[in-house]
Amino acid sequence: MLYHLFTWLNEHIHIPGAGLFQYISFRTAMAVIFSLIITTVFGGRLIKALHDKQVGETIRDLGLAGEKQKQGTPTMGGLIIIAGILIPTLLFAKLTNIYIILMIISTLWMGAIGFLDDYIKVFRNNKEGLAGRFKVIGQVGLGILIAVTMATHPDIVVRENVAKPTSTRPVDVVYNEGTGETYYAENVKSSKTNIPFYKNNEFDYAKALSAFGLTGNFVTFMVFLVVVVFIVTAVSNGANITDGIDGLATGTSAIIGITLAILAYVSGNVIFSDYLNIMYIPNSGELVIFAGAFVGACIGFLWYNTYPAQVFMGDTGSLAIGGIIAAFAILIRKELLIPILCGVFLIENISVIVQVSYFKYTKKKYGEGRRIFLMSPLHHHYQKKGYHEAKIVTRFVIVGIILAVLTIVTLKIR
Repeated sequence: MLYHLFTWLNEHIHIPGAGLFQYISFRTAMAVIFSLIITTVFGGRLIKALHDKQVGETIRDLGLAGEKQKQGTPTMGGLIIIAGILIPTLLFAKLTNIYIILMIISTLWMGAIGFLDDYIKVFRNNKEGLAGRFKVIGQVGLGILIAVTMATHPDIVVRENVAKPTSTRPVDVVYNEGTGETYYAENVKSSKTNIPFYKNNEFDYAKALSAFGLTGNFVTFMVFLVVVVFIVTAVSNGANITDGIDGLATGTSAIIGITLAILAYVSGNVIFSDYLNIMYIPNSGELVIFAGAFVGACIGFLWYNTYPAQVFMGDTGSLAIGGIIAAFAILIRKELLIPILCGVFLIENISVIVQVSYFKYTKKKYGEGRRIFLMSPLHHHYQKKGYHEAKIVTRFVIVGIILAVLTIVTLKIR
């Protein structure tokens, strides 16, 4: 809103300083600051309101240290995170940008699913919350929305070098002094995405399918749709599972958010994308403002969520965070980097799958279920081994930082 207001003022009245709102760096900084203020200052008031309404978490007896002290801690704190993301985004981002629109929708969509789950647990006294199939339906629905929009919206394009223009879109004429060739840089609809350890860091869904004799836009879209739905579902569930001890999901998500902000900035900047030899995605740089608000919200929430937590984010926050990370990575065409970037979420997911699968297998074979971990997800395994929550979170965050650095470095490894 402020972006549009000050842009109009700068064009018609020429107020000194109004031009600052044209710079993504300035608006990102303001988004981070406002997000921190919202989550830290007004977050305390929301926590008090949750206390007054007795919106407390019911802790299951898992035999873990500190469970009794956490009983009754306010939940649904994800509302603080969502407010810390959306308000700065609405203030400082370009609201006509399709990427920003999709991120706002993704935040509200997954936040609503998580809120409904928390509402059923707290106010309906149903410990199971929203049935799993309804969560999956919501995640699949968001994945379909993102995939369809990316495939059909005219503003979602990438810059590619072509021998001659193929559309009426604006083109740039580029002369290569090394080869003496002239080519055109054109914004086109594309089925390409970034992938590490591969020539030019580009993977084309259409070309990969053609190697198996599968051709056509519809087939390509259907495969892309499956990939998007899988990523949205996996990452949102991964964030939900990781949110098991104080500050873990929030801390690792902040690291992921910073990395996505860097990737969005270089992908949306024609100079940096050319230097790094990654695809340039016009208008995607606006996503840096959203990422700034996201990082600010996560860090601000840690003010109340570090051990011992004064509030839990609940599914309202964890599902929203996971959906945001997945949607963001897909929009900047870095979805194939998620196994590295979201490695903490991945290993938490895998630990649950392996534990459950092995338990069922051994129960069927030996008549009694056996376990690989003392408890899953993995962070509970370390709790059972006697590690303090704060130490587990710190070490997981360090691993997250290593994975974040590795994710960025892979863009230069071919």
